[in-house]
Amino acid sequence: MRRRIAIGTRGSRLAIIQTESVLDNLEQIAPDTEFGLVEITTRGDQEDNTPLERFAGEGVFVKELEKALEDGKIDMAVHSLKDLPTEIPQGLMLGAVVERLDFRDAFISHRANLAELPLGSIVGTGSRRRAAQVLAYRPDLKIQDLRGNIETRLRKLSEGHYDGIIMAAAALIRLGWEEKITEYLPPEHFTPEVGQGTLGIEIRTDDQDMRSLMSYLNHQPTWHCITAERAFLKALGGGCRAPITALGSIAGTILKLDGMVAGVYSTKILRCSIEDTPTEAEKLGDILAQKMINMGALSLIDEARCQQL
Repeated sequence: MRRRIAIGTRGSRLAIIQTESVLDNLEQIAPDTEFGLVEITTRGDQEDNTPLERFAGEGVFVKELEKALEDGKIDMAVHSLKDLPTEIPQGLMLGAVVERLDFRDAFISHRANLAELPLGSIVGTGSRRRAAQVLAYRPDLKIQDLRGNIETRLRKLSEGHYDGIIMAAAALIRLGWEEKITEYLPPEHFTPEVGQGTLGIEIRTDDQDMRSLMSYLNHQPTWHCITAERAFLKALGGGCRAPITALGSIAGTILKLDGMVAGVYSTKILRCSIEDTPTEAEKLGDILAQKMINMGALSLIDEARCQQL
């Protein structure tokens, strides 16, 4: 009898497309296995008008999927990795990541590139990280909160609520809407979210069959990069929704990690980079975090914590 494996996913169009891409890979790896999708609504989907910082560290796009995984209703959960907190519940684990698509932020506007927007233009984003980097790049611009699925955000832009909006390039690419991108924002000024552009598959720790399957699915270079990024975020306490992020990249036998910490009241941004071999990915994240603490990162992180009180 063919084993049936239930794959949990959020129900948005983007989430389904992402999960189906994982499903395609799984069917090639295990052609004798039957796979089925289970759509699960998360709190983040239900409360799509609430600013994201109010959910600091709560994993609002993953908790319901994790509960279904713990209860045995699904065998794996597919997440946009940037939504998965660094603290994973006991009994669950990140089993694999797929090859990263495009890690960059994308700017969408009917008026101009970000650098060419008129003074005082309104830019929409629900991310403190993006807001901080926009204001460091263009202090004259105004930031307004933006929530909702990709279709909703694009509709609000077309209705004139914003002069431009920022979102993950990978999301638009997966939806086949790459032509809507006005420009790809340079990572030296706009460090992306930890894990942005890749998908993470969460499984039960004691499910040996799933662990074996994940070993074939996992993309090792991406795994090294996100391991360093998530170690950096965890070391600095990224659950507070402070503008903290890092980007790992591999060239030959070298893993480079670029870190960024920003304030929420000022346009101050700290940046630092470090390099080592990919096998030292987790250590690399910890070392870079300490370097940025020595540069004064904790005072900027405290700004975000105080604003949440």
